[in-house]
Amino acid sequence: MLFTDSAFIIGLVVLCITYFLIPQKCRWMLLLLASVLFYAYSGVSNLLYIAATTVSTFFVTKKLDAMAAARKDYLAAHKSEMSREEKKAYKEAANKKRFLLLVALLVLNFGILAVIKYGAFTIKNVNALVGLFGKADALPIPQFLLPMGISFYTFQTMGYAIDVYREKYPHEKNIAKLGLFVSFFPQLIQGPISRYDELSEPLFAGNGFQARRVLFGTQRILWGYCKKMILADRILPAVTVLISDTDQHYGMYAFLGILYYMLQLYADFTGGIDITIGIGQVMGIPIAENFERPFFSKDITEYWRRWHITLNTWFKDYLFYPLSVCKPMINLSKWSRDKLGKTVGKFVPVYVATIAVWFLTGLWHGAAWNFIVWGLLNAVIILISERLTPLYDKFHKKFAWSNTRAYDGFQALRTTLMMGCLRMFDCYRDVPLTFKMFGSMFTKFNFHILWDGSLMELSLTGWDYAILLIGTGVLLTASFLGRKGSVRKQILDKSPVLSCALTVAMFLAILLFGAYGIGYDSSQFIYNQF
Repeated sequence: MLFTDSAFIIGLVVLCITYFLIPQKCRWMLLLLASVLFYAYSGVSNLLYIAATTVSTFFVTKKLDAMAAARKDYLAAHKSEMSREEKKAYKEAANKKRFLLLVALLVLNFGILAVIKYGAFTIKNVNALVGLFGKADALPIPQFLLPMGISFYTFQTMGYAIDVYREKYPHEKNIAKLGLFVSFFPQLIQGPISRYDELSEPLFAGNGFQARRVLFGTQRILWGYCKKMILADRILPAVTVLISDTDQHYGMYAFLGILYYMLQLYADFTGGIDITIGIGQVMGIPIAENFERPFFSKDITEYWRRWHITLNTWFKDYLFYPLSVCKPMINLSKWSRDKLGKTVGKFVPVYVATIAVWFLTGLWHGAAWNFIVWGLLNAVIILISERLTPLYDKFHKKFAWSNTRAYDGFQALRTTLMMGCLRMFDCYRDVPLTFKMFGSMFTKFNFHILWDGSLMELSLTGWDYAILLIGTGVLLTASFLGRKGSVRKQILDKSPVLSCALTVAMFLAILLFGAYGIGYDSSQFIYNQF
C-alpha cells in the first residue's frame, strides 16, 4: 500500500480521529494494530519475517540485560574477595558471553536480510565465476519476494539490540511495545531509521490532541504529497524515457537525465519522509529528520551529513567507530606503522573502515554491482577530499574571494553535480553503460536538443515543464528559508490566517497539479525497494 493510495489516506484520517477518541492507555495498541494491518497488506507471509525479528530481539535483549545484572550482582557480592586481576578476568568472561549472544542475534537477523535480498545476487556471481571454468549455472538461483522495508526495520531493531548490549538503556519488557517500535507503519516504506531512546516514550505514551501540532503535522504531510505527486511523479516519465533508450538519448540528454533524476529522487524520497514525519507529528510522535538541505552542501562529506541522515549515523555509530577501534584494526594499524611508516599507518584504520562502510552502504541500496561501485566511488572521493583538506585550507587563506557567498554557491553547485554524476549508477543500473553515458556528455555535443523541440518528445508537455520549473523554484525557496528554522513556524507566528491559507493552498495544488488522472497509477516510492 502506498502513501498515495486513496485507501491509505482514508485509513489514516480514520486512524488519527480514533487515536484521539479512545483512552490514552489504549492508543499505542491501536498503532500496533494499524501497523500490523498495514504490513499484512503487503503480503501476509511477510509478517513472519518481521515477527521473527521482533521475537528474537525481545528474548535476546532480555537475556543480555539479565546477564549484565548478574555480572553486577556477582561483583558487588564478591567485591572484597576478588583481586583487581580476578575482577577484570570475570568481567571479560561475562562480557564475552554477552557479546557472543549479541553476535548470534545479529547473524540471525542480518542473515535473513542477506539471504532474501542478496542470495540470488551472490549465487549469480558464483555461477559466473564457476562458468569461467566451463561449468554454467552450477547452482540454482533462488527467487525471494523482498518484504517491504526489511532493510529499514532490521537496521532499526539491531541498533536497539546493540544499544541494550552496550547498556545504554534497559530492554523493552513488553514484547507488544517492542513490536510497535519495530513495525510502526509510517516508517516501514522508506524509513527513517529511528533510535529506541528517542522514539519509544512518545510512541507508547498516547499523546493528547493539540490543534497547533495537528496543523503543523498536516502541513508537513501535504508538503510531502506536493513533492511526490507534483514533482517526482510528473518528471518520472521523462526519466524513464532517458534511461530506457540510451541509443538515442546520450550527450546532453545524459546531462539532463542527471538533473531530472536528482529532482525526482529528492522530491520522491523527501516527500515520503515528510509524510512520515507529518503523521508522527499529528499524533505527537517526533520522528527523526532525514534531510537537512543537502543541495546546499559545499563538499561530499557535508552532503552525506545532510542526506539520509539516519542511515549514515547508523553506519557511523554501529560500524565505523567499532570497526576503527577493534583489536584486529589496532593490530593492522601497528603493522602499517612499522611497515609503511607512521604517516601512512595512522590513516589505515580510517581508510579501511571508510571503504567497508561505503561498500556496505552501496550494498544496502541494492544487490547489484552498480550500487557497490557507487558506494566505493563515494568512499574514494571522500578519502581524497580529506587528504586534500590542508591544500583547501591554504587555498582559502591565500584567496579571499574563495570565502565569499558566490564561491559558496559554486561549491554547492559543484557538489550537487558531482553527486548527480554518481547517481547515474542508480539510474542506468549497469556499470559499463553508466561510464559510457557519462563519457558521452564530453564527446557527443548535441546541444541543439535544448531548443529544437526534442525536449517535448520526453513524455512531457510545455505545461509539465512550467509546473516543474515553478515547483522546483518553490522547493529551493523553502529550503533556503529553512536555514532560519521551520518555515511553518515562521508563518504561523506571523499570521495564523496565512498559515491556514497555506494549508488550503497546498491541498488545492495537489488536486490541481498532481500527476494523476484517468488511468493514472501513482508510482512506487523509490526507497521502498530497499
